[in-house]
Parts: sequence; C-alpha cells; structure tokens
Amino acid sequence: MQPEPRIVTAGSRELAVADAGPDSGFPVLMMNGAGSRHLPPSAVREGREQGLRLIGYDRPGCGRSTSRPGRRIGDCAEDIQAIMNELGISRTAVWGASGGGPYALAVAARLPRMAVAACVFASVGPYGEPGLDWAEGLGGDELREEIRRCFEEPERARAEFRARSAVTLAERGSADWWLYRWGDRAEQDAAHSRESAEYLALCTRDALRAGDDGTFDEDGAWADHIAFYYPWQFDLADVQAPVSLWHGLEDFLPVSHARWLADRIPNVVTYFPPDDDHSNVEENNRAAAFAWLKASADQN
Repeated sequence: MQPEPRIVTAGSRELAVADAGPDSGFPVLMMNGAGSRHLPPSAVREGREQGLRLIGYDRPGCGRSTSRPGRRIGDCAEDIQAIMNELGISRTAVWGASGGGPYALAVAARLPRMAVAACVFASVGPYGEPGLDWAEGLGGDELREEIRRCFEEPERARAEFRARSAVTLAERGSADWWLYRWGDRAEQDAAHSRESAEYLALCTRDALRAGDDGTFDEDGAWADHIAFYYPWQFDLADVQAPVSLWHGLEDFLPVSHARWLADRIPNVVTYFPPDDDHSNVEENNRAAAFAWLKASADQN
C-alpha cells in the first residue's frame, strides 16, 4: 500500500508529492518516464541507507495532479519551485530516467540556484533539433508519420493515442505483463523482480489515471505524450550543475540521443555500460550514481 501523497498547490492547480524522507536527508527529486510520483522501493531503501531524501511528484494530469493542457517540458520548473517552497527545500539534486530525463534537465536549466547536481538515465533527446534523427531506431518512418499526424491531424492522432492507451493500460498496468515481457530474466535480479514489475504497473496506472472501470484521463495522458514533440523551452547550455549521464548500449532507445545531449551539456560526465538496457541501467548503477550525487552536492 502506497502512502497518501502530500498535496501542494501551484496557482489554482494541485500537485501530488511523494516524500520518502527522512527530513534530515539531502533531497533528491526523482522523475520517471511515466510521470508518476511513485518512487522505486529499492531506491527508497538505498536512499535511506545513504542519507538521501527521495521526492517524487505526479506531473500535471498524471496520478493525483491537476491537468495542465498545453504544458511543455520546461513548464515543470514552476511546479518544482512550488513543491520545494512547500517542503522548505532550497537545494536539491535532480534525477530523471527515460522520459523523466528531459524534466530533470529542465529543472537544472531553469532553477540553477536550486539544482546542485543531476543524474540522467536512458533519456530521450529533443525532437526536431538539428543533428538528432529522433525517430531513427525507434520506429523510423512509421514513427515519423505518427508524429506528423500529431501536428497536422491532431484529432486523428488523439483518437489513435486513445486506442493505444487502452491497450497500454490493459497490458502494462499488470505486473504479470512485465514479468512475461522480461522472459528468462524475470525474478532473477532486482531490476526484473516482482517488486519492480508491481512498481512499473502502478506507475502505468497512475500515468493514465486508471479508474475502476478501466477508463483513463485522456487529457492528462495526451498532454504528457505530446510534450515530447514540442521544444523543451530551455537551453541545455543553461545547465550549470554537474550532470552524470548514463545510457546502456543494449537500450532500445538509441544511444545517439544520449550522445547528442552530452555534446550540449556544459558540465557532463558520461557512462555507457555495454550490457545494460532500458530495464536495468538505473537499477544497476544507482549506487554509483547516488555516491556521485552526494559528492557533487558537497562540492556545490
């Protein structure tokens, strides 16, 4: 059973926040690809052992947070400022995995006095930028056509997204689906444990705000989906904090995204574990990343 979130107001909206404590620990704001406030149980345990205070939040329209139609990735800085003000936090590290990576970088760029260090795992790069073929290796022409419809035929694209989301909810909202997907690796290590599968299923259900009847909040899910195809509304050159960027070479997300980001982030160190993929790069390297965060925070 997950604890009830803390509700923080941002203007007329509400943001749901998970705070794993302890209050005396150095805060680490964690953002995942699903946009869910929920924190990986293994990360919470490890964070407490290392004296870290892990914090998560539901992005607008996800979980218990109010929708914000038309939002862009850079807009998250306003929400993070409201959350940190409420929690009485002036300095934090940021952590982003998968689709949470751009949001972590947005906080680092737009709240430079607050963000003292950032860890980014298997992050997607920005769409439509020179030097990055965003769809290559992710679906190619089929994905390019899907993105085109998002801009030129939005009602059709939204209907297709609605249909896909219903399938996503039915499949990825179940822990058993994740275990089946992992095949022989299921329940053989921490990254592919039943605990991890239950966490991912929970995040999926929250991302789509699944009701008891299997419905989902289309407005919030659509806004979160489409935000990745628009400009991020910040410049990577404005990221002043040190950044460690991790990307497994077995990831389905092409490493070209990580290399593109690394070439444009001023103070970055990169790690490309040869045998890691999207499912385990964060879990396998969390201890090293936590240690790096603590050392970087002490120096800043």
